[in-house]
Amino acid sequence: MTDPAAPTVTAILLAGSRPVPDPLAQAAGVAAKPLVPVAGIAMIDYPARALVAHPAIARVLILTQSPDLFTGTPATAWLADHPKVAFETSGAGIASSLLALMDRADLPFPLLLTTADHVLLDSAMLDQFIAQATGADIAVAMVERDTLLARYPASRRTWLKFRDGWWSGANIFWFGSAKARPVIALWQDVEQDRKKGWKILAAFGPFALIGAALRLLTLRGGIARIGRRFGLVARLVAMDKAEACIDADKAEDVALIESILASRA
Repeated sequence: MTDPAAPTVTAILLAGSRPVPDPLAQAAGVAAKPLVPVAGIAMIDYPARALVAHPAIARVLILTQSPDLFTGTPATAWLADHPKVAFETSGAGIASSLLALMDRADLPFPLLLTTADHVLLDSAMLDQFIAQATGADIAVAMVERDTLLARYPASRRTWLKFRDGWWSGANIFWFGSAKARPVIALWQDVEQDRKKGWKILAAFGPFALIGAALRLLTLRGGIARIGRRFGLVARLVAMDKAEACIDADKAEDVALIESILASRA
């Protein structure tokens, strides 16, 4: 369980739309990807309910270009009435919107960021992430390939190769203090290439790129080294649950998620 001394957390749930039409939303006939039904329920409903139910999370900010898409849809209208939930209109990009939120006096740190397509997010994942991220200025959740393939050998992810294995992002981030701002500003510069691992590594400097290419770095050590470059504590949270890196990005992901939800039921 989460340490009772853990700080009160503000969760930011990304529910925006990209400039190009989303194939899942088009196939489902809905206005935005977070409204795509997964096992008959809008996908945003799953992470939103996990977040509002967690005792360490004080409030949930849903960041989207169009709050009315959710408040005006019966399946998600409960979000507008929930005492923990508020909507924020996003700007041109995730990083710029996050930097604007950090400037607000009514949003104390720490901030936990996740996405509306993180359908399998649950209390155990949040327990682990919050417990291990607490004390860091910035933390990122990742899943090692063996952890995923041991449970779901057919699942396909985007992997980054390091000395300590192959890693995939789990779409959970921690910003523990204002020291995280320079990293987010860098994220803003490479935001359009966030799926292209080498471009992101190169933005952190040649040592990170060469170290990854030659497998000189462990991911944990590399993240800590990047943190020291920016004068902050940066931390990897290696998630225990394989499901932490399965997001609803493609039709095959939705099919896998629905089978996992059915097995849980």
